[in-house]
Amino acid sequence: MRQAIRAWWKASLHRHPPQREDYPGRLIASALAVGLLLAMSEGATAAEVPRIQGELTVFTAASLTDAFKEIAAQIEQANPGTKLTFNFAGSPTLRTQLAQGARADVFASADEPNMYGAERDGTISGEPQIFARNLLVVVVPANNPAGINTPQDLAKPKLKLVLTNKDVPVGNYARQALDKMSRDPAFGKDFSTRVLANLVSEETNVKQVASKVQLGEADAGIVYSSDVTPAIGSAVRVIQIPPEFNVIAKYPIAAVKGARNELGARAFIEYVLSPAGQAILTRYGFLVAGS
Repeated sequence: MRQAIRAWWKASLHRHPPQREDYPGRLIASALAVGLLLAMSEGATAAEVPRIQGELTVFTAASLTDAFKEIAAQIEQANPGTKLTFNFAGSPTLRTQLAQGARADVFASADEPNMYGAERDGTISGEPQIFARNLLVVVVPANNPAGINTPQDLAKPKLKLVLTNKDVPVGNYARQALDKMSRDPAFGKDFSTRVLANLVSEETNVKQVASKVQLGEADAGIVYSSDVTPAIGSAVRVIQIPPEFNVIAKYPIAAVKGARNELGARAFIEYVLSPAGQAILTRYGFLVAGS
């Protein structure tokens, strides 16, 4: 656990290196965060994986695929006969499926609007809780044929850009970031318009965006930092979006009303929010819930 947290810290500093003027503050803040996680992890090493029996169905944002699969593996190993089934998709798709009567025990969204929408639909039980956060990055193929080196380069004419559609959280966040850039004279007030003119495909979830860039079917895409996994890391290059233009994604989780395995749903949520669950999420590039 301690090794995982230290690895997360080093990776975080690498992904978001502090500028010279804010280096002391960023370094101190990072050290305090690591200290807190290490303190939390002391209890987590002895904490038991939750006792979940039977089947548990989790509807979850596609960006959580790798992290939630590891959590599931731990739960299933500790509970022989227990089976976790995931429906990985864009958050609005999951919300719609729940509203149309799809059966699930847990809903984990990549944004608050879709969770609030599910509450209005009457498909959520209890108060949703934020369990993770995420940041946006630009990804380009490793050979970078379009010569994209900064976010400004996304406005180059005839560039092939891929995003999710605007109803998917990451697509909405990406457009918010572009609007922020457009308010900065260094980009120009028509920056967002020029970038979106390069949009050649709108996907239904973020994994599809990452895949198209990885395969060289697009010159650039905007995804979550956590989507740059070891599986695609060598095939893409990451371009950071400065903090003043970035958008922090907040991930809420809640039990589904009428869950067939309500006890299992509550136990799963508690584990995701526990120090052990948070350590897994940070290992996959997410920010801890309270960061």
